[in-house]
Amino acid sequence: MLKEEDNLDPFTEQKNQKNKMPRIKFKRREILPDYKYNSQIVAKLINYVMRKGKKTVARKIVYKALEEVEKKGKRNCLEILEQAIKNATPQLEVRSTRIGGATYQIPIEVKGDRGMRLALRWMVEGAREKKGKRMWEKLAEEILLASKGQGFAVKKKEEIHKIAEANKAFARFAW
Repeated sequence: MLKEEDNLDPFTEQKNQKNKMPRIKFKRREILPDYKYNSQIVAKLINYVMRKGKKTVARKIVYKALEEVEKKGKRNCLEILEQAIKNATPQLEVRSTRIGGATYQIPIEVKGDRGMRLALRWMVEGAREKKGKRMWEKLAEEILLASKGQGFAVKKKEEIHKIAEANKAFARFAW
């Protein structure tokens, strides 16, 4: 006598197993706030400035830049930094997707912390590209310019928005 278990179709069983794939949850690392300003944003900025694991050098650069920002901006440096990040954070970006042999630039919304990470990265990149001055002076200048809606990071944001706007016809491929 056959049991119900013996009558199962092997293909149906494989499909059920395929749909129940185990997923690994991504654990986001918690970044501790820096010791001077007690801010996670400043700690992330320090990490972006850091090269070859030299965190103390990066800390000195960022703290000196923030002091300079406070002098020139005549406001709290954290407020100016937050304003700069707000002005440089993109709302849209493009992702390349290959569909039917062609590659399309598909505009998508920037999610979560990615916008802040991009803004910080662009500010540090803009400071590194400038010539002549010391790094902390260039970083302070870039933060002040971004807080006023100018500078490398804001130009980069506008450039990405133009590309996304030009490719909005391909938004239907976003899934």
